[in-house]
Amino acid sequence: MITNKQIAPTIFVIFGGTGDLNARKLAPALYNLYLEGWLPEQFSIIGTGRTQLQDEDFRKKLLEDINQFSRSGKAEKEKWEAFSQHLFYQVSDLNDFKTYKEFGTRIKHLETEWDTKANVIYYLAVAPNFFPIIADNLAKSKLADDSQRVRIVIEKPFGHDLESAKELNQLLMRTFDERQIYRIDHYLGKETVQNIMAFRFANSLLEPTWNRNYIEHVQISVTEQLGAGERAGYYDGSGALRDMIQNHLLQLLCLVAMEPPISFNADEVRNRKVDVLRAMRRFSPDDVRLSTVRGQYGNGWLEGKEVPGYREELKAESNTETFAAVKFFVDNWRWQGVPFYLRTGKRMHQSASVISIQFKEVPHFMFPPETADSIHNNRLIISIQPEMSIRLQVQAKRPGLDMILNTVDMVFDYKGTYSSEAPEAYETLLLDTMLGDQTLFMRGDQVEEAWDLIMPILTTWQGRKSLNFPNYSADSWGPETAEALIARDGFHWFTLPLNGKK
Repeated sequence: MITNKQIAPTIFVIFGGTGDLNARKLAPALYNLYLEGWLPEQFSIIGTGRTQLQDEDFRKKLLEDINQFSRSGKAEKEKWEAFSQHLFYQVSDLNDFKTYKEFGTRIKHLETEWDTKANVIYYLAVAPNFFPIIADNLAKSKLADDSQRVRIVIEKPFGHDLESAKELNQLLMRTFDERQIYRIDHYLGKETVQNIMAFRFANSLLEPTWNRNYIEHVQISVTEQLGAGERAGYYDGSGALRDMIQNHLLQLLCLVAMEPPISFNADEVRNRKVDVLRAMRRFSPDDVRLSTVRGQYGNGWLEGKEVPGYREELKAESNTETFAAVKFFVDNWRWQGVPFYLRTGKRMHQSASVISIQFKEVPHFMFPPETADSIHNNRLIISIQPEMSIRLQVQAKRPGLDMILNTVDMVFDYKGTYSSEAPEAYETLLLDTMLGDQTLFMRGDQVEEAWDLIMPILTTWQGRKSLNFPNYSADSWGPETAEALIARDGFHWFTLPLNGKK
């Protein structure tokens, strides 16, 4: 079992220390890691930003953020005072080389005080246009020279398209080794997502049926009730395909479809994911027409409140999609011919992240004819949110004198099984960064393969303006054409009942 004794002294430099990501995710995650004994005895967190703050101002701000957003609730006075002594703030101009010299002075001071070399983690919680500027200045100021101890964490979006992703990879690789670069996708840190690998590869009864001979199709849905809101201006430069499918949903698909790794070594796991992306069928313009759907929400009512449409929030005309559904194929021995349906959207009826794996019908139906209408395919449902569960839907006889079959659930859910609270995704990923474990982080070639896969869709959509936007209302399941996409193959979209039960 890993302990904090195995974690080297660590210095976090958080670019964007006064921003929303640090407030909502990073600071609460680091505080929870501290509470549970996962931070090393010698650590320091340096927040940076343009805002003029003293250390005490910064600490006060983070206390308010942690009290509001931490899963552990409001900070206890004594524990907070001990933690806060490790928090510092530095006013910075990311374009000014002098700023980076000041970082170097701080780092040397801490290492002298601790009488040891420290791991240094640069966390880029800033807009993507600052990524190249920061990387270039870290290189010029010699703050990235120690490849054994220096790491850089980069939030999505990693590029805006294939070309920009390649350029960013090339820029980073001029300064850092691949083993120093942590491209973070918070979905991979979610407890249920990590359990996909455990569920698949630690249970011998699953692997013989995990292929095209038994699985009929796979669905991956990530839907949100929220609209773009105040982020509409930022979101308009992205859209659902870039924002969700290119990273989050394709990552989930890789975990479902990957071959068993030889070991849990980070590169071995990531190699198998890249294999999936390389095996996925590329799209022709005609494939885009037949196998993809895009949508944009209009106004409507959601939970008793009237909500505006996307264009009203943006205050402009826009052809950006807020909904995307795509049918993918993985052209390899295991999955040939099995469709993978991915969909994501805003202002949907439900906020949920669900993977549904539907198995084929039994080869021979031996039961009385009157039971034919009640029998359904077996289905494995992996729910990431709102509940965290894995349920296998099987057929069983209903109690009584007649042979009547119905669907029953064999359920593993976190709340019912474990008393301890699951860590937040950022807690897992920040700990892995300190440990130098890149298993849950994307490698450069993986990012480029994902972009390469969706570029034909993006190019086709950009070249063909949609004339029917908005084409779905708030509190719906998206455009009607999305249902038609899957109905043509004889299936329907799976939705998780709100109470998590069938």
